[in-house]
Amino acid sequence: MRAVYQPSLWLCARFLAALVLLSMAVTAQADIERFVGSYYGSAKVSLADGSSQKRDMSVEISETKAGFSVAWTSTTYRPDGSTKDKSYKIEFVPSDRGDVYASAMKRNVFGHDVQLDPMKGEPYVWSRIDGDTLSVYSLFVADDGGYEIQQFNRTLAVGGLDLDYKSVRNGEIQRTVSTFLEKQ
Repeated sequence: MRAVYQPSLWLCARFLAALVLLSMAVTAQADIERFVGSYYGSAKVSLADGSSQKRDMSVEISETKAGFSVAWTSTTYRPDGSTKDKSYKIEFVPSDRGDVYASAMKRNVFGHDVQLDPMKGEPYVWSRIDGDTLSVYSLFVADDGGYEIQQFNRTLAVGGLDLDYKSVRNGEIQRTVSTFLEKQ
């Protein structure tokens, strides 16, 4: 008799796990729905030495099958007239911690999304939604054991998002940005 019930228990456990994952994905999509869109703006980036640089910034926030993605580009204007673009795209999936989302930046050998390893020089990235603010955090561990943490707060505002960015290295602020990004 026991052999008859074990497959049923296994099947029931798999079904419940699937329901939990589906519920988490639906919750993530409901939370992120308010932020979905493309946004653009310009800002002066304040640097640690007191100087500033002009940058154009854009961000696109999208729903995905399992959660959401955030893609952003920053264009720096150099004194010689040249420009430099940096672009990033990160997918996020629900965690077991409510409005905290894990990055899904690579797949392991089993095909599951996993976070990068900060002990290998890779960024450890996560996000959270707190009210009207979507925050993305990146933690880097340097070869000498020091750290840098970047925080992007994107807060819903009439017509777009208020962006507040801060980069802190070993306790000292390196860069800050505060600007408005208009919804396109």
